[in-house]
Formats: sequence, structure tokens, C-alpha cells
Amino acid sequence: MAEPQIPAIDVKLDRIDLAILRELQSDGRLTITELAERVNLSKTPCHARVRRLMDDQIITRFQAVVDHVKLGLGHVAFVQVTLSDTRASALEDFNRAVTVLPQVEQSHMIAGAFDYPLKVRSADIADYRRMLGEDIAALPHVANTSTFVSMEAVKEGAAPAE
Repeated sequence: MAEPQIPAIDVKLDRIDLAILRELQSDGRLTITELAERVNLSKTPCHARVRRLMDDQIITRFQAVVDHVKLGLGHVAFVQVTLSDTRASALEDFNRAVTVLPQVEQSHMIAGAFDYPLKVRSADIADYRRMLGEDIAALPHVANTSTFVSMEAVKEGAAPAE
């Protein structure tokens, strides 16, 4: 049997690249001029670095960070999901189905006492209860769930370390 191949990651990031990433993660709407000033570069090399980070797929997309409370989605719950079947086809079924639920902000397959933690947004606890019963419990192969309600977001998002 052949050894599994681990792809080599051949991307070299220096302190300026990391500074660019931190600044863009903090404010993705910065102009190249503003970004160049913040990372102490002129515009042309700064633009070239941003382009390279995009070409190398270090920067994969830009998106708006919205105020979920103002959108009526201020209730956050974390749901531990345990599946009744963890064969490859069951995992694929669950993965495919969970990605189409707009209320599920994040889903991760993990190794541990349960299979998936989900980060779910809803209007309030009643809306969440409906969603749990109608949508999450109806996902393929869900055996049981356990819910943890967020009382306060202390930190969301991350920037790369220097």
C-alpha cells in the first residue's frame, strides 16, 4: 500500500505579507494607498503583494461583516451533533445537507465525543427551537444534539500571528 501524499505548502510569507493580511482582516475595504501607508510600502509593491496573496489563494475572498442583531439574528447557539452513522457516505450526506441551511454559520467535522459542532444564528430562542426540530434534527443521520446558547461574543474572527 502506498504512503498517502501530503501536499507541500510552498508559500513564503514575510512580516510585510502578514501585516497586509492583518490590516485587510481588520478592514477589507482599505484602498491600496491606505494599505500601503499602514504597512510602510509604496502603492505598486503593496498592490503586487496583495495580488500575489490572492493568486496563491492565501486571500480567498472579501466579504462584508454584518451586524446580526440589526438583521434580527442576534441569538447564537452552538449545537453538538452526533451522527448515527459515520461511514464516508453518511458524512457526505450530512456535509451536503448542512451547507444549504442558511442559519448554520459554521460546521466542522471533528474527532471527539461528538461529530460536528454547528454555530447557528436565529432571531430568538423560540426561532432556534423551531429550527432545531425542523431543520437540524432532520439532517441526514443525526442521532442526537446538545445545545449551548451563547450569552456574549467575546472574540470573533482572527488575524495571523506575527
